[in-house]
Amino acid sequence: MANYFSDWTPQVNRITYPVPMPNDFRHPTTHPSAHPHSHHGGLHQGVVGQGYGGGPPPPPGIGGGGIVGGVGVVGLQPATALAFDPQAELLWAGDWKGRVASFANRELRRYTAFKIQIDPTEGPVQQFLFHEKGVIVLGRRVVHMAMRRGPVLWNIRHEGMKDLRCMSFTSKGASEILVAGWQDTMFVIDVVKGEVTKQVPAPHHYKIMKRGRYICAATETGRIDIVNPTTFKVEKEWQAHQSYINDMDASGDYIVTCGGSYKQQGPGSSSRVPDPYVNVYDLRNMTSIQPMPFPPLAAYVRLHPRMLTTTIVSSQQGQMHVVDIMNPNTTNIRYAHLQASINLFEIASSGRALVIADNDRNIALWGSPSDGIQFTNIGAPITFPEPEEPAPHVDWSVDAPLSTVGMPYYYGTMLFSAWPADIISDAGAPPPQVDPALLATLNKTEFGYFGPNKTGLRRNQIEDTRASKASNKLQAPKFLSERARDGPVTDSHVDQETLAQDAAESLKPEPPPIYGTLEIKYSRFGVDDFDFGFFNKTKYAGLENQIPNSYANSLLQVMNYTPLIRNMALQHVATSCVTDLCLLCELGFVFDMLQKADGLTCHATNLFKTITGRSESQPLDLLEEDLHSHRVSSTTGGAQPGPAPHTRVQNLCRFLMDKTTVEYQSIQPISTALERTLLKLPDPPSPKELTSKLLTTSAVVRINCTNCRTETARSGDAQVIDLIYPPPRTAIRNARAPRTTFSQVLKMGVEKELGTKGWCGNCKRYQSLQLRKTVESVPAVLTINTMIVQENRKLWATPGWLPEEIGVIVSGGQFFCYEGEDLRVHLQRGAHEITVYSLMGMVVNIEHPPPQKPHLVAMVNVAHSEPTAPAESKWHLFNDFSVRRVSSAEALTFNAAWKLPSVLMYQIKQANNKSNMEWKTRLDTSILYKDLGPPPPPQQQQQHSDEKKTYRLLDEATERPGPGTIVGLDTEYVSLKDQEIQINSNGEKEMLRPMWLALGRVSVIRARGEREGEAFIDDWITIREPVHDYLTQYSGITAGDLDSRTSKHTLVTLKTAYRKIWTLLNLGVTFLGHGLRQDFRVMNIHVPRAQVIDTAVIYHLSAWRRVLSLSVLSRVVLKQKIQQGQHDSVEDAQAALRLYKKYQEYVDAGLWEREIEQIYLRCKAIGFNAKFEGSGDGIMGGGGMVKRTDTPPVGGAVGAADGVAGPTTPVRKAAVLGTAGSVGMVGSGGFGSGGGGGGGGTFTPTKEGSTGSPRR
Repeated sequence: MANYFSDWTPQVNRITYPVPMPNDFRHPTTHPSAHPHSHHGGLHQGVVGQGYGGGPPPPPGIGGGGIVGGVGVVGLQPATALAFDPQAELLWAGDWKGRVASFANRELRRYTAFKIQIDPTEGPVQQFLFHEKGVIVLGRRVVHMAMRRGPVLWNIRHEGMKDLRCMSFTSKGASEILVAGWQDTMFVIDVVKGEVTKQVPAPHHYKIMKRGRYICAATETGRIDIVNPTTFKVEKEWQAHQSYINDMDASGDYIVTCGGSYKQQGPGSSSRVPDPYVNVYDLRNMTSIQPMPFPPLAAYVRLHPRMLTTTIVSSQQGQMHVVDIMNPNTTNIRYAHLQASINLFEIASSGRALVIADNDRNIALWGSPSDGIQFTNIGAPITFPEPEEPAPHVDWSVDAPLSTVGMPYYYGTMLFSAWPADIISDAGAPPPQVDPALLATLNKTEFGYFGPNKTGLRRNQIEDTRASKASNKLQAPKFLSERARDGPVTDSHVDQETLAQDAAESLKPEPPPIYGTLEIKYSRFGVDDFDFGFFNKTKYAGLENQIPNSYANSLLQVMNYTPLIRNMALQHVATSCVTDLCLLCELGFVFDMLQKADGLTCHATNLFKTITGRSESQPLDLLEEDLHSHRVSSTTGGAQPGPAPHTRVQNLCRFLMDKTTVEYQSIQPISTALERTLLKLPDPPSPKELTSKLLTTSAVVRINCTNCRTETARSGDAQVIDLIYPPPRTAIRNARAPRTTFSQVLKMGVEKELGTKGWCGNCKRYQSLQLRKTVESVPAVLTINTMIVQENRKLWATPGWLPEEIGVIVSGGQFFCYEGEDLRVHLQRGAHEITVYSLMGMVVNIEHPPPQKPHLVAMVNVAHSEPTAPAESKWHLFNDFSVRRVSSAEALTFNAAWKLPSVLMYQIKQANNKSNMEWKTRLDTSILYKDLGPPPPPQQQQQHSDEKKTYRLLDEATERPGPGTIVGLDTEYVSLKDQEIQINSNGEKEMLRPMWLALGRVSVIRARGEREGEAFIDDWITIREPVHDYLTQYSGITAGDLDSRTSKHTLVTLKTAYRKIWTLLNLGVTFLGHGLRQDFRVMNIHVPRAQVIDTAVIYHLSAWRRVLSLSVLSRVVLKQKIQQGQHDSVEDAQAALRLYKKYQEYVDAGLWEREIEQIYLRCKAIGFNAKFEGSGDGIMGGGGMVKRTDTPPVGGAVGAADGVAGPTTPVRKAAVLGTAGSVGMVGSGGFGSGGGGGGGGTFTPTKEGSTGSPRR
């Protein structure tokens, strides 16, 4: 018999049985009477292999076995905690004094022993949990983790740990535990770091915790709480027993409990007795199940680890029943013949071993020797210490030489003397030296030194001088301006490949964080300071969600990654269409922007404005309320205006498909060989025929009157298919319910056979009518609204119900659909012409628990839109601006409780990976060479004729922009809504929403040629929305400038101005300006960084946090004053052009590094203020102005710019101005509608503000 809890030591012991010690131990097979110290008893009836009783066969690991080993302990208290290690062949036990021991294999060979606390009076060991790196032990006031071999990993104490009783792993698996007890606070502990990460208020005092689908916690009053493993909130509670719960177990979907109730024994007195039953609860349906009777009074219960519905129940006297939850009347009875009552009861994870501890300090191991007793299914091998070899005998004498003794041979561990010299340890390090410059400012007194605080630290703050100066502890998403400027960026994102293999997210009872509603936070720098890059590590662009109608983001992503729809939109936008409020043009602009963004975040403001401007959208409930006029947080909930998001997006899908079909036919499309080949169309095809083949299901609806049998027919063409589900069938006893497939539901939706009430022209009255569709053809893109109601939710939750591929046959007016094995068989036979469709993506509705609001995400298989087909599917989750890779199983797994698809999009498989870029070679550029503004009103025609034009159109014969062409750009904008600020609890200002801006004027100038600096675009834009502030001081726009009734300028629509810039962008033109990031964002366009030259970036020095304004640079560098009075975008673009030319001159002369330093010093001398009245020619220092010498000219040439005297610069070397190179391009990514992210760039400097934003 192994020695249990005797002679504790922190080392590994090997014990030989029996051991003659004062506290005696006996072998399991030794009868107590055979030993003089028999009063503490052995393991009676413990013959190895002896079976018990009759009855039905027990489950694996229980039947045919008896006590096969044991540990007897004399002179010590009984064990307080027992547990089988699920990862090693070890049995762990703990006692009342906080001591832990482990026993190896079926022989229960002593393995390790250690203490978890110094003071033995602190209380017993309460519970064990197991991690791959060691064992976690819970005491009353301590949580201890040690390696299985004994060394300590960490030991946590906390002032709030007063009476701990139980613990459980959380939703993060084995990396985090929740600790609770008979106290008001629970603790969340990071197992890897060994630290308390959170304190959570405890709803009740808990004594037992088990982890199944949820954390199941038993209270001291007989109650069971079902705790959410993520939020630690109580989801459900049951009063399991009247008085107390003695034992509980949970596994998968079941909880079993045994406890006791009060029993009256006389007037005014009561006692508690065990209940003669075991309670069972179903976690999947959150309901209780019929209790299992146990007449001997249930004391302990365990669920079998391998047989999900099998339980083992034991009484305190040792009677055990093996019971099936589904059939509680059939039991298998066993008896443990013990002299004392049972104290603890556990079953191994393999199901092949069971251990019992009694109050007489004995531990007995049960199992079936014939089947092999094993604690784990696949356990790690246990390593025992090698026996020490005796030291060789040395003939030690006075005359023996020391060389005969020798030195030990070192191996494995490096000697201290061999450590490299560059290893630095803080231990024993001298204190850091105080800065001598600081000491010189201090005054000496009796108690030390004192002086002005120049350290930058606040009172009572201490600087860790040995810590790394670069901070890498800032956890994203921080504001970019709050990051350590030189510190490494910590990537706390989950590894994408690991995530792609995890298909369990959608099976959780509540939406996991990756499906959560996201919210953009604003700093004083606005949206540019938000770290979008934290949410998207892919090359696929996300969309911002802080603007009204952004619920459509998910639908836009699905359409963008459907090649035929994307090709259709881009082919249309490349034509000469200038129709205002054209949805197909705006879709093309969005799709082009998403392609160019390369992982940066964009927004679709212009498209949403167009939807709002269409009168047809009002009655369809397509428009959301202003997200910020009602300030209802997406995380705190509130009333959802209008229809639910999934209904609204289905309505929007019909609206977009209907309107884009009409708009595509309004102008001759740029059809290519790709469409003509795939869709079998003539050259050139008619627009109507092309759209019919792309998007329209052609059908004829036949209407039959059930009374007079009259049949009428009408067109039944549709761009969107609404699914129709079969009615629920009445269940027939012992009959297998027929399986409903997606193909059947799709067929019913296409053919649409239904009955309705309607007017019969023949009967001249309302009659019952029967409608049936005769299908003539199906399009290349199948757009499907799922139309899910409550009765259909479980159908979609069926694993594998939605196929990634379907096959369609249209024959004889009927629609046939096949999937899975049926599709494979039809393709092999080849008897019919079958068209195979691939699932491109879907809009998925995510329903959060109230009071949170539901929202939409997109699941897209981007593999079908890649230029070349990859080897596997590449499903991605687009949750607004969060984009991440998911597995196919995760994408196609739905949850009836919170995750269901709203819109599906299938495309013919032949069109996969067929993105067509021919539209770029056939781009219509006529808009650049003509005026498209509407004629002025009659009363203003004289005023317009007298007005001198501020621009000259490009000459189509001599001025054709293309790659290498540089143009100057500047915009002015007005405010539609003011920013919203609130004061938080700390008294600090917090921005809820930045100022809402709209484009008011766009100016583009020539950057080379005879007319260098002359504008060829100077558009004033009519604005339909009410303007909050014209920002005249900064924009130069007054109240009447943008009103067609009063403006003296020729106004154009936003689309006209946008199309001009978009055309230049796709011609490869490089844009030059100052602070272009904000211009592109307000314009809602994305320009790749290779096509941007930003003088705000060029004239920015990383050592200075300030970004220089255009007016200050013009005064200091060009010696010119601009923006005097009101702003003018043409003047600003010309100033940026001159700054860029001056920069090139400095670079060619090799003086740029020195000159940029001088520029900052000169700007500082005038206070970074262009209106400073000093000369600005010198640098302040030493109380006077030091005159700066001009740059010496090369060859004695002295020049002036535009008649204004300024500093002379060397003559430039021959250089081509039209080459942008990499000037002003910091980091990677691009400029435009994105709010940042993707790894770098600069903050948008304000046009007038002298203070810019720091570099990221």
